[in-house]
Amino acid sequence: MFRGLATISFYADDVPAAAKWYTELLAVDPYYAFPPPPAPAAYIEFRVGDDQDEFGIIDRQYAPVGAANVPGGAVAFWHVDDLAATVEQLAAMGATVYEPLTERESGFSTASFIDPFGNVLGIMANPHYLEIQARRNPS
Repeated sequence: MFRGLATISFYADDVPAAAKWYTELLAVDPYYAFPPPPAPAAYIEFRVGDDQDEFGIIDRQYAPVGAANVPGGAVAFWHVDDLAATVEQLAAMGATVYEPLTERESGFSTASFIDPFGNVLGIMANPHYLEIQARRNPS
C-alpha cells in the first residue's frame, strides 16, 4: 500500500556544495549528515514543507548505474506558494530550465529545472494540495 513519499533522493558530485545551494533555496539547514562531521558528508537530509518530507542528497558515486550523469526520468513536483517567484529564484541561483512554466488545466501550473548538480527539480502550483492542507488544518 502506498502511503506517501518517504524520501526524495538527489545526487551530487559535491555534497557540501549541494547542501549549501539547497540550504539557500529551501531556507532550512539539513538536519542529518552521514558520516557525521567532521568527516565529509556522503549523504545529507533536509525536512521540507508541511509534512516535513525528507529530501536527501547523496554522493553521486552511490547513484544507480545509468543515473549517474543524465537528468530525466520521473519528476517529483513540490507545491510552492509563489510559483513565479520560485521560478525566478531558481534561475537566479543558476538552475537551468528543463520544462518552462506551463499553465495546465483547473488552476495547476508546473515548471522544472535542472539544478547545478544535474538533478531535475519540479515545482508547481497545485490547488489539490492546498485543499488537502485546508482539510487537515481547518482555521
